[in-house]
Amino acid sequence: MTLKRVGTPCVGICSTTYGDTVCRGCKRFLHEVVDWNRYSDPEKRLVWRRLDELLCLVVDNYIEVTDPARLHQQMVLQNLRLQAELSAAARVPELLRAAGRQQLDWPAFGLLPRRQATGLSPRELYDLISAEFHALSSAHYERAHLRAVSDVS
Repeated sequence: MTLKRVGTPCVGICSTTYGDTVCRGCKRFLHEVVDWNRYSDPEKRLVWRRLDELLCLVVDNYIEVTDPARLHQQMVLQNLRLQAELSAAARVPELLRAAGRQQLDWPAFGLLPRRQATGLSPRELYDLISAEFHALSSAHYERAHLRAVSDVS
C-alpha cells in the first residue's frame, strides 16, 4: 500500500515573493515555501501539523465545531477545498472565505459561533482569523528562528 503524497498548503497568494518571512496566504515560513519540494513527506507533515495547531487555536476563539462530520459533508456538497492534512476546525476558514458576505446557517454546517463572532459576516470572520493566524505564525517564526540565529551570534 502506498501512502498518498503530502500536498502543499499553498493557496496561490504568496507574499514571500515580496519579502515577507511568513506567507500571508498559507502562513508557511519563507524557507518552507522555497524548500517545500525538497522536503520529505514527514517534514511536510510537521509543517502541516504546526499550521493546523495554530489555526485551530485561532478558530476556536470564534467558532465551535459541534459536528465535524456535518461540516465535512456540507463542504463536500458546496464543492469547497478540503485539505486532508487539516482537522475540522482548521477547515472552517475555507468555508468562511467561500461564504463571503452571505449569512451562514451555522447549525447546518455543524458549527456554533461564539460570542466574539456575533454580528460579523463570514468574510469579516475570515479576515479576522487570517490576520490572527498570520500574527501567531509570525510570532512562532520569531521565537523559533530569529532567537536561534541571535543565540548563535
